Amino acid sequence: MSAAATAADLGMDFMVCDKAGDVQASRHWVGAVNSRWQKEAGINTDTNKLLNELTRYASGKCSQDVWKVWINESGETIEYLNDILAAAGMEIYLDVDDYDHPTGGTDYYVPIQQHMWYSPAVAEAVPPALWGDASAQAGMARNKILADYIASKGTEVSFGYKLAKLMREESGRVTGAIFETNDGYVQVDAAKGVLLATGGYAANPVMLSALAPAVLDSCTAADKMPNCTGDGIRAGLWAGARMDRESAPMIFDRGAVSPGVDCGLEGEGMDADFPGVCPENVLGSLPFLKVNRRGERFFNESAPYDWCAAAAANQPGGVWCSVFDANASADAARFQVVGCAKIGAQVLQGFPPEEAVAVFPGGRQLLEQGALKKADTLEELANQLGLPQDAFLATVERYNELYDKQVDEDYGKEAFRLSEIRTAPFYGCWFGGSLLTTLDGLKINANMQVLDQALEPIPGLYAAGDCSGSVFSGNYPEYLVGCAIGRTLTEGRHAVRYISENE
Repeated sequence: MSAAATAADLGMDFMVCDKAGDVQASRHWVGAVNSRWQKEAGINTDTNKLLNELTRYASGKCSQDVWKVWINESGETIEYLNDILAAAGMEIYLDVDDYDHPTGGTDYYVPIQQHMWYSPAVAEAVPPALWGDASAQAGMARNKILADYIASKGTEVSFGYKLAKLMREESGRVTGAIFETNDGYVQVDAAKGVLLATGGYAANPVMLSALAPAVLDSCTAADKMPNCTGDGIRAGLWAGARMDRESAPMIFDRGAVSPGVDCGLEGEGMDADFPGVCPENVLGSLPFLKVNRRGERFFNESAPYDWCAAAAANQPGGVWCSVFDANASADAARFQVVGCAKIGAQVLQGFPPEEAVAVFPGGRQLLEQGALKKADTLEELANQLGLPQDAFLATVERYNELYDKQVDEDYGKEAFRLSEIRTAPFYGCWFGGSLLTTLDGLKINANMQVLDQALEPIPGLYAAGDCSGSVFSGNYPEYLVGCAIGRTLTEGRHAVRYISENE
């Protein structure tokens, strides 16, 4: 939609082909660098430090030139999009709270970069972290507004167009694509180029099994977009493109499940799925005490989302249990989490745990399954959670001792993220990782041109967002909030402007 809006404003003759029946739901947390709102707030990002922090997350397995497109152009992109969204009645919110402290037990660089559009009508009804979701439920979402915007310029999205293959001439140029529709196969010719913006492969269990084993080792749920089945990636590969060699799944620590459930896919082939019913129980992202099936603590709970899932992959069942007491609301207020983890913190400050869980997708079903356990004693809680009582009680006793000392001698968690577990009622819930999307895709250069096996541009073929690669490897840089959706919006706009000027 970012690419389409740009193309509409440039007066280009273009077509948007989408296999769904409507535009995809919008994620609301957008990372941008040195936008107008950041400058007005006196926030100046160290762009070279940011560039090298992103590179460190990827262990150097990325293109700094591609990352620089987001760093250098995301501020302008979000300002451009804001003009369209503001005209439709939305406002922009820059999150500036709780970014001024070390986190994760080490010195991560956590710059303020999270922007979110919302409808002012919802601001009094829900906490700020939920403004984007509430706005979408009220009919105000970025992708919807952008779809209306391009329609006002004369281009309707062509829904029901499922990409089958790209057309590539003997000369090497991509000249269009073939789509499967309700009326049969349709060929669309493209004189200037084809931009793939089809997402990753989180909804394709066959591709996940082949390309992303870490997902199978650590996830119990998926909050995937159902149309992200890797269509653009596969079409690009069939046309001779090269893909990132290593996977980069976006795994969050929120896949709540019942006791005894293991991580991994269940079923076979394209019918396989994860067992969890609540993929976005954001309480899982709060740094409460977490234990394995042996009742033992096993890592620093104050860490990026995927660290927990990765650590649990080395534990029985690939799962962990989050434990807290009646003071969870005060704990959540003190934790100072960033990004969309704030949803859990803000909701928990306003509701008891049972009601807080029900806020999230699948939460009520989770409660009906009895997955959130509540007990008047720790012994009873251990029995409900299926934990060995003696080991669990010893772990809680040690954790309370560390809280009293205000020093985590065992794993180095910050003192303000320790919590005592002494006041009934006590709560516990099992979790695994929740897969949101995949970030490894077709290799591109800084103009979003797809590269072939020799890393040379394939004429006429471009990619943006999660179907493109060259920037992530192994993980999602969670503390660089919104960098994934931010780069998607920026890449789409950059690609169209490059095509307009050079093709």
